Amino acid sequence: MLTKKQSELLRFIHERLQAEGVPPSFDEMKEALDLRSKSGIHRLIMALEERGFIKRLANRARAIEVLRLPESATVQTPTRPRAFSPSVITGNLGRGRAPAASGGAVNDNPPVMVPVMGRIAAGTPIEAIQTRTQTIPMPADFLGLGDHFALEVRGDSMIEAGIHENDTVVIRKQDTAETGDIVVALIDGEEATLKRLRKRGASIALEAANPAFETRIFGPDRVKIQGKLVSLLRRY
Repeated sequence: MLTKKQSELLRFIHERLQAEGVPPSFDEMKEALDLRSKSGIHRLIMALEERGFIKRLANRARAIEVLRLPESATVQTPTRPRAFSPSVITGNLGRGRAPAASGGAVNDNPPVMVPVMGRIAAGTPIEAIQTRTQTIPMPADFLGLGDHFALEVRGDSMIEAGIHENDTVVIRKQDTAETGDIVVALIDGEEATLKRLRKRGASIALEAANPAFETRIFGPDRVKIQGKLVSLLRRY
């Protein structure tokens, strides 16, 4: 479930997109939610994106797309033309595909089948990623470009980032990441864990989103990035 502020911000962005075709500025969001600083808005935006409610488009100012509302898997198309329109990109199963530029709902495209590759620890690291166990259908708009795989979460070290035990996280395969990204990290070639990446000089910190867990710091030769979190599934 979303917090009250997360829900208020999501609806404010959605209503502005419907009315004007462009998302509000951070200053407008701050005023609408009666927050003191834009840093609070930034945290809310990150939480909504990590939980799959919105998507920010790279290299575009104020480019936010609402993917779904809390009570629905899809959203209505804005009544005016949108300020941005993703181009059509096709791909194979397991590859993300951008939504069509026709202005339809996000579920107009056929789903992408993403392989589930076992379990990942959001807590004490467990065994490295296992072999494929099944596949799950994902809306192409929730993925973006690249190859993807899914993992079942065990543990609660990322709970304050909205990631709970038994959730399924969808990961884009990549071997690099930026500070602040939530990644699948392979430690010493044996243990895989889901953590927020922090670069500290020549060292790599794997940071939990739960004060009960300590940040673990490693030399760069001990950690390999396996992918970056792009979406999350939860069953109630």
